[in-house]
Amino acid sequence: MKLWVLLSLLLLHETLQNVLGQPAKNKRPKEPGENKIKPTNKKVKPKSPKLKERESTEPSSKTQSIMTQVIDKGRFQKPASTLSLSAGQSVELRCKGNKIEWSYPSYLETFKDSRLSIKQHERYGQLILANSTAADTGEYSCWLLLCNGYNCKKEESKTGSTYIFFTDKGDLFVPSLSYFEIVYLNPDKPAVIPCRVTIPSAKVTLHREFPAGEIKTDGTNIIYDMKKGFVYQHPSSDHQGVVYCRAESWGAPQISIKYQLLYVEVPSGPPSTTIIASSSKAEGGDNINVLCMVLGEPDVEVEFNWIYPGQEYERPVVIQDSWRLVNRGIGHTTRISRSVIAIEDFETIDAGNYICVAQNLRGQTTVATRIELV
Repeated sequence: MKLWVLLSLLLLHETLQNVLGQPAKNKRPKEPGENKIKPTNKKVKPKSPKLKERESTEPSSKTQSIMTQVIDKGRFQKPASTLSLSAGQSVELRCKGNKIEWSYPSYLETFKDSRLSIKQHERYGQLILANSTAADTGEYSCWLLLCNGYNCKKEESKTGSTYIFFTDKGDLFVPSLSYFEIVYLNPDKPAVIPCRVTIPSAKVTLHREFPAGEIKTDGTNIIYDMKKGFVYQHPSSDHQGVVYCRAESWGAPQISIKYQLLYVEVPSGPPSTTIIASSSKAEGGDNINVLCMVLGEPDVEVEFNWIYPGQEYERPVVIQDSWRLVNRGIGHTTRISRSVIAIEDFETIDAGNYICVAQNLRGQTTVATRIELV
């Protein structure tokens, strides 16, 4: 009996050794402090899942599109960079934010079109265009405004944009407000012949009226952008003349309006200004005219402001502004802007300095002449 108990104990001891994986002979008494965590210089890399989670919480520096297109009631989608819809369809766009500003084709702004509705809701801005036409083709964009009181600025990282083609078989070209346009060719910037199409797949070519022929696009100096038209990257005087565009899609080709290309060499510095009075001396009761004339760039408007002696007394005067283009030879098309101030029944308070301030996008010139009362 004792022998059997002894064998059983030995068998149990061997089984425990196999389970624990430690031979009993390696066991030794633990020294004081052995269970404490010992310092180590081993570097431990953070686990990749935790790193990814941490990165995902950081704000993104990329632009976030805030625009959605309403497909149906309760159905939305992010619009593509270009959309193609049939003329006559309505479109609804929304942009997320409590203060949204919109941009859309100037055609709709020019006529304050009632088909266009823009509303600001609590959490989003809404643009609805009903009964679309080919003329509505263009860029539709939005951006979030960040306001501090009355001061607002555009949040560059939260914008949205889509270019919409409103296709119409009857209008391959986006309709124009006139039958003839002038395009100025400046040597220091690209020039655009804006024959845009309503059908992205349309084949468009550029043609010269005289001598008649197609103008080849090489993809470098002259390119075609369906959102802009034909672009002259480096305009020169050789490009002058009358041109038009031709488009083909779904049958008979169509011709655009004509474009007159004028080459302009822009002078540096402020506009050249001259001021002339019909008389440098005047008596009571005379009628006096003072002319302010500016020579400048043909496609840049000039704004006139007058400072005259009777102004503080609200002396009634007549001011008329006008302008015209003058071709002074190859490469010298000039815009002549004029402003005339007329003083009727000259009085003592009208004597003094008449100052004309002419301002354009490039600079400002102030000149003066003096009218003396005899």
